[in-house]
Amino acid sequence: MIRRSAVRWATAAMAAALLSACAVPPRAPAAPGVQAWSGRMALTVEGQASQSFSAGFELKGAPEQGELSLFNPLGGIVAVLAWAPGSATLRSNGNTRQFPSLEALAQEATGAPLPVASLFDWLGGKPTPVPGWEPDVSQVAEGRLRARRTDPPPPADLRLVFER
Repeated sequence: MIRRSAVRWATAAMAAALLSACAVPPRAPAAPGVQAWSGRMALTVEGQASQSFSAGFELKGAPEQGELSLFNPLGGIVAVLAWAPGSATLRSNGNTRQFPSLEALAQEATGAPLPVASLFDWLGGKPTPVPGWEPDVSQVAEGRLRARRTDPPPPADLRLVFER
């Protein structure tokens, strides 16, 4: 009887340890006055599976200076895109790389041209025009955003489910 309860206790302790190892650590809140969103992002480029991806995301800052963090399903950081006037940086797998622009940085990180700066307006419900992109902000109040790229080919579909 004592042996059986010891085995149960040890099994429960191991299960708790394993589950806590998979827990996603809480994200640091944005500073007061800083725009911030988090959720899930999926980008599908038609006919090019290698350029399609999905990830958790956290977007903070503004079009001029900000940070976009991408997370794997377990909450680990896959990449951090950071930009400021005259600087665009990608941190991934322990490496840091510089890019000439936010657009070039986004292209490298996601595999497709992604209008990161416009996401701030789109997530705020403002359908700011971007050449080649058609944002649908009709469900932003429900925490959903969709944007389609028609030019340049191939077409791409960006979907975000988010909270502020």
